[in-house]
Amino acid sequence: MRAADIRSGGGWQGIASVLLFLSLWQMGALLADSRLLPGPGTVLQSLIGEAKNGDLFYHLGITLARVGVSFIVAMVIGAALGLALGLSRVLDRWLNPWLMILLNVPALVVVILTYIWLGLVETALLVAVALNKIPNVAVTLREGARALERDYAEVAQVYRFGPWTTLREVIVPQLAPYLLAAARNGLALIWKIVLVVELLGRSNGVGFQLQSYFQLFDVPRVMAYAVAFIACVLLTEFLIFVPFERRMDVWRR
Repeated sequence: MRAADIRSGGGWQGIASVLLFLSLWQMGALLADSRLLPGPGTVLQSLIGEAKNGDLFYHLGITLARVGVSFIVAMVIGAALGLALGLSRVLDRWLNPWLMILLNVPALVVVILTYIWLGLVETALLVAVALNKIPNVAVTLREGARALERDYAEVAQVYRFGPWTTLREVIVPQLAPYLLAAARNGLALIWKIVLVVELLGRSNGVGFQLQSYFQLFDVPRVMAYAVAFIACVLLTEFLIFVPFERRMDVWRR
């Protein structure tokens, strides 16, 4: 949801949309009348139960830590690579085939190969997740670097800005929309991949819990963990991405 939408009252429309979704969910559960489609109340009870026994916070905390580390690594490396490719045509010609290959290799293949080569360790998980996201960030930021206004760079040269000042005051503000897009898409992709990696080769985390409850056909707890993680992602959106977008709008004006 955009910051401008929130300021103009669009946030109420979002809340109404969520309430509509919950109503449709409850109606679907009542019509299905099956344990395979529990209603919001049943899922909430399972969520509270997992929170009370401590499992929810333990496994959710581990997964969020993995998501955070992988996200930061992918954004830093991907942004630096994308900026370099956007500013250097020669480097772009050399590395573009590599990016295309990494973009089209299935995430599951990367995960399996990383576990085979590095073992079922935490480092393998982080490497696998980062490798799946770095090419996406690089491609997005490459387009942003290509769209940089040369006039601003000339102004920085006239006023004798240093490299870091130019990066902070001239380049980063122009790249902000691309950074925001890469960050939002990256978070959505990374947390899904982290769950898959946990499911395949870890003994803790939300992915591991989903696998355990899947084997038990415990649908309410599966959905409870999904709801908890979605809530964390929404909090990240409103506490980090929306304020960043507001600052970006100020710079544009």
